[in-house]
Amino acid sequence: MNALTISRLRSLLSVVCLSLLLVGCATSNRTVNNLPEVPAKHTIAEISDGYVARVEDPWGGFNRSMYKFNYHFDKYAFLPVVRGYEFIMPTVAQQGVSNFFENLGEIRNFYNSVLQGKGGQAMTAFGRFLTNTTIGIGGLFDPATSMGLAQKKEDFGITLNTWGVGRGPYVVLPVLGPNTVRGSTGLLVDGVVRSEMLDNGTGWSNGELNSLTMLDAIDTRHNQPFRYYESGYPFEYEMVRFLYVEKREIDAMK
Repeated sequence: MNALTISRLRSLLSVVCLSLLLVGCATSNRTVNNLPEVPAKHTIAEISDGYVARVEDPWGGFNRSMYKFNYHFDKYAFLPVVRGYEFIMPTVAQQGVSNFFENLGEIRNFYNSVLQGKGGQAMTAFGRFLTNTTIGIGGLFDPATSMGLAQKKEDFGITLNTWGVGRGPYVVLPVLGPNTVRGSTGLLVDGVVRSEMLDNGTGWSNGELNSLTMLDAIDTRHNQPFRYYESGYPFEYEMVRFLYVEKREIDAMK
């Protein structure tokens, strides 16, 4: 692990610790045993010039509005569907669905590893896909991991970073959530490649492909524990923005 990575990890740890401190202060302000509430001792302004503020967010007004939209969509539309899926599908079947889409994602991991010049990693992704597609019965099981072929996720956003493309401003996408201009471009490219691959390589009908896409979205949300406005942070938008960007930068350095 190089010095830059260690520095980023230390920065991330510092902000997380500060966040927990602020949450503790905010929680202590609630009325307990009929004691009167007292003003918060810490505010977002105290760290506005520090780590959190260094994320470029010129579209803050739009992003905050979209963050609230995503909260309402998630709460009243998406999560009820996910809960219905979890109620109907046995746990073993849920894991099989997740394994299937993880295996499908190895194709993305493969070509992005190639584009980044990571030959060994590309071969691992190819080996995982071949193993799980055959021995794992179409990807429903994951024998590759137990065979020592560890997964390393890659995407075109990380590829662009490898090529020296700047991340650009932060942006909150409808439904999809936090991202950057670079990451959004990568998401679009990976989506087009996947769509073309499924359209031309499977022989499935449009209805079947649409159902597959919907199931993929449900599975992705099922595996994401984050819930809007349940973090306890008094400045959740800023923390999500910072932690997302830092995580993507760290992922790119692995």
